[in-house]
Amino acid sequence: MAYEMKPNTGSLFANEKRESDTHPHARGSALIDGVEYWVSAWTNTTNDGKKYQSLKFQPKEAAPVQSAQPVVSDLADAVPF
Repeated sequence: MAYEMKPNTGSLFANEKRESDTHPHARGSALIDGVEYWVSAWTNTTNDGKKYQSLKFQPKEAAPVQSAQPVVSDLADAVPF
């Protein structure tokens, strides 16, 4: 039986493919309000030495790309040449 994510929950796993400081320390996914997101996490340190996690959420499904349609205008009929 496949794992089914519960609403408003997520999971993070250590990023074993991390190659630079800009890559996240952990990656995973979350289900928020019925939308699935990729989650990335970075472990940072404040100026006074406290550790914290910085998170980034990206929708798993990208918004549909709208095709470029030529703009049709009635002005073309009004030009005298």
